[in-house]
Amino acid sequence: MDDVEPQVETVGARLKVRDDHYCFGCGRLNPWGLKLSFYESADGSGLWAQWTPVRQHEGYDGIAHGGIVTTVLDEVMAWTAYRQRIWAVTGRIAVRFRRPVEIGVATRASGRIVADRGRLLELAGELRRESDGVVLAEATGTFVRVAEEQAGEWRRRYLGDISQEGKIAVVDANG
Repeated sequence: MDDVEPQVETVGARLKVRDDHYCFGCGRLNPWGLKLSFYESADGSGLWAQWTPVRQHEGYDGIAHGGIVTTVLDEVMAWTAYRQRIWAVTGRIAVRFRRPVEIGVATRASGRIVADRGRLLELAGELRRESDGVVLAEATGTFVRVAEEQAGEWRRRYLGDISQEGKIAVVDANG
């Protein structure tokens, strides 16, 4: 992965996910949660989410806690799989912290599927500073598909409308 990305993506359809739950990453009911929203990448290969760390996410003075950074990366990778109607849980995650993630500085997390190995999925994620595209952290993860019964429960609980083609519905970037 490159250290600097020349242009930061600003458009993309928002993944329509129910947010009336307490998920620390994407739920709106958790007062301490990240409340992330996810958008399709321009090339359709994955998802991205904007995140600006606040004081409550702090580790060392002025720097986001590594566990919170890991959560952001885990969340964007997981929803990247879900976007493809693959319901899976994190089996393993490895994060490389390349630069400090500063409190109050806007970032962009992105995820993509690297390989679909049947029951196991390999995903990659990265966190970049929005202002200049510098890579702050990178992640790789192995996700494990859940049983269809569990997938059905989560589909009903977390997704909005499902399109006729069977894809997870998206709404425009303003919706």
